[in-house]
Amino acid sequence: MDSNQTTFATIDEYIAGFPQEIQELLQAMRKVIKEAAPEATEKISYQMPTFELHGNLVHFAAFKKHIGFYPAPRGIEAFKEELSVYKGAKGSVQFPLDKPLPYELISRIVAFRVAENTKKAQEKLNKKK
Repeated sequence: MDSNQTTFATIDEYIAGFPQEIQELLQAMRKVIKEAAPEATEKISYQMPTFELHGNLVHFAAFKKHIGFYPAPRGIEAFKEELSVYKGAKGSVQFPLDKPLPYELISRIVAFRVAENTKKAQEKLNKKK
């Protein structure tokens, strides 16, 4: 890691480092994720805002021209048709800053990831019994 790079301890610190209009988008994204995953906890991971529930749930981050959203490859695959209008990769999607964020879609992806992580945690618990 570059020693000149800012490191963040909290999501609030991360968001505070951006211009007001980007802060508003990030706070809205955070709110949508919290509502879809009320039991998830917040942390910074890979220097990005992260929600965790039985492991990493989703990450998000602001860039010059987009908000990156990282719901793991399965989260992208499950919604690939709806996400096809956005740039992305195996485990990520880019929401352009000049277009409205698809909050309803983000909420459904987070709910999918909550169900997935919860099921995986339950299966792990059952194996231990």
